[in-house]
Amino acid sequence: MLSHESAAHAPLPIVSNGRELSEPVRRPRETEADSVGILVLGPDGPRETSDWIVVEEPLEIRARGPDQTPVSVAVTMRTPGHDQELAVGFLYTEGLIQSRDELLELPTPKEATHPRRACNIVEVPLNHPFDGSRLKRNFFATSSCGVCGKASLEQVAVRCKPVEPGTLVRRSILLELPDALRRAQKIFERTGGLHAAGLFDPSGALLNLREDVGRHNAVDKLVGHALLHGDVPLSGRILVVSGRTSFEILQKAAVAGVPIVCAVSAPSTLAVSLADRLGITLVGFLRGSSFNIYTHADRIDPRH
Repeated sequence: MLSHESAAHAPLPIVSNGRELSEPVRRPRETEADSVGILVLGPDGPRETSDWIVVEEPLEIRARGPDQTPVSVAVTMRTPGHDQELAVGFLYTEGLIQSRDELLELPTPKEATHPRRACNIVEVPLNHPFDGSRLKRNFFATSSCGVCGKASLEQVAVRCKPVEPGTLVRRSILLELPDALRRAQKIFERTGGLHAAGLFDPSGALLNLREDVGRHNAVDKLVGHALLHGDVPLSGRILVVSGRTSFEILQKAAVAGVPIVCAVSAPSTLAVSLADRLGITLVGFLRGSSFNIYTHADRIDPRH
């Protein structure tokens, strides 16, 4: 996977138990999928075998300033892996931090003392006190709750400037992206039960990909990685998600400055409204030889 690092935006030091490490602290790869015994009923009768299923575990995200007791921000159900990126990306896309400069160091996962698969905890150390009252002001309504959609749009618009125009992308390039995303989904290949979010450049090259049981978590992991490497805003990038596009996905893309968001399935009404308001090109039903453009079609070249 590619990242765009420079001397001015080198990755933050990674600290665990007082030691600086060369790679992020993360759970073993095999915890992202489990093998379980199953009974298959088919035309030839019952057959016992095993199957790989995706792991889903809770992650508690905490924030703390210097000499401050950690503040619990949220608990999300996710697939273990890239948990630091998820925590940082979540805080950034929800408006609880504004830039990479607020991070004191890369957060380190902690294990809680719970039975079997422990509830993981990631504490994000900040260089300033964390204001817990910001939680009520910054969380926005989702498409699954009863809060007014108009209020949600207005709250996001307060924090987000319209995205930059971005590069013109050929129609033929977009048509290639779902297959490229699918080929790169290593855990999905084993389990068939994960969402993916991928970042592409205008030529169709895959820059980064994350998988998770939650499509919004996959996007937060991408944004967190980009933020830690000084690559935000994500101008000139294409975000491709493997499911539908909800309000949450568009909110996170807008905060990160992504100009084009594509999905293999449908968008919601709030997603279309937010994309239209913030200048994002929103593409849906990107399958086979066609797709729908819901907003700001000027970034897509229909001739090629």
